[in-house]
Amino acid sequence: MTPSRLSAAQVLARVPQREPFRFIDEILELDPEHIVAAYRFRPEADFYRGHFPGRPITPGVLLIEAMAQTSVVALGIFLLSIQESSADLDKLVTLFTDANVEFSGAVNPGDRVTIHGTKVFFRRRKLRSRVEMRLADGSVVCSGTLSGMGVPR
Repeated sequence: MTPSRLSAAQVLARVPQREPFRFIDEILELDPEHIVAAYRFRPEADFYRGHFPGRPITPGVLLIEAMAQTSVVALGIFLLSIQESSADLDKLVTLFTDANVEFSGAVNPGDRVTIHGTKVFFRRRKLRSRVEMRLADGSVVCSGTLSGMGVPR
């Protein structure tokens, strides 16, 4: 078995979520201890019509999803690629399992956020990360811990 350590672009290509449900535009930093990714919430996204009319803000559940896609799915794919061959990696999918998140701000339509995930532990294909989402001005809008694991497809 030859590990298939992936680049940031290769990791992003393997993230299973696609438009309109992918919340990572680019991976800015990636190593075995952390990940930083960015996403801009498109003002034309359909969910803004109902959340909330006249004063749209991004639903918290989508902020959690963006944090999970970055700090659990993408970082998990990268960590698995260090241990698994490409063929074995293709047999796994990284699933989000739990979250403990606090919100301290709002993300408006058009805002670009950066998501910073730091590995707490990774063992037996389970990953727990500390995560922060920040606006362009550096203010933290939500933070917490998220977990997930690689499971057979």
